[in-house]
Amino acid sequence: MMGGRLWKIGDRIFDLSRQGLIMGILNVTPDSFSDGGRFFTVKKAVEHGLRMAAEGAQIIDVGGESTRPGAESVVVEEELSRVIPVIEELHARSDTTISIDTSKAQVARAAIQAGASIVNDVTGGRGDDKMMPLVAENKSAFIVMHMQGTPQTMQLQPRYDDVVSEVADFFRQQYARAIECGIDPMAIAFDPGIGFGKTLEHNLELLAQLDRLRVHDRPLVVGISRKSFLVKVTGSSEISDRLAPAVALNSLSRARGADVFRVHEVKENVNALRITEAVLQKTK
Repeated sequence: MMGGRLWKIGDRIFDLSRQGLIMGILNVTPDSFSDGGRFFTVKKAVEHGLRMAAEGAQIIDVGGESTRPGAESVVVEEELSRVIPVIEELHARSDTTISIDTSKAQVARAAIQAGASIVNDVTGGRGDDKMMPLVAENKSAFIVMHMQGTPQTMQLQPRYDDVVSEVADFFRQQYARAIECGIDPMAIAFDPGIGFGKTLEHNLELLAQLDRLRVHDRPLVVGISRKSFLVKVTGSSEISDRLAPAVALNSLSRARGADVFRVHEVKENVNALRITEAVLQKTK
């Protein structure tokens, strides 16, 4: 189905050829675009993280800085105060893999010490020169995401000559940088950054041509959950109407080669992914 694609996360190796991974989104922020403030206390955040793990999420992605369009950056001290207590308690209470969603090496270091084993960097290693050496030093897994611009500017007027080629080129460049810094090739994954400096057409092009984004047979992470482009096609303005298109598109993306799915609604996506994989197994 997917060959023998492996992803090394800490001392664990996941075979993504038969089963994709669900990454549950845990925003510990007051201003995320879809659930800002709901899990802003440590208690609520941990409860939600444990709930997602119980529903089948293999990874909990903890973030303390909103990256919605127009979001302002958060100082290191504030980001640390939001995420570290949550990661510490999740790590103590569950063996689910924890990811830290940050572009700051100082936050990533503290998160790794607290129990995180994946660094999910929306800048793909460009935001902080210390990030890749830190990941290499700690033997962490690393998700390289593509973003044109910054959260403050990314959706103003995103432009590409060929969005698929340009994102793939970025992956190749950052892969080479990561290897030079000493990151284990098996620990690297790539995320095309749906909605991060892309128009509706850019998003659709990337999802339609996932095979062209594959670099050195590394895993592809897709994050489309609750993104606004989902309802630009259907014409709805309700957040609740984004769930069904997202689940459908995640299943389609699995069939097209995606390996890891960053989602808000875990249970629905786990169920859809498993039935999709059951069918794909019969197509060999």
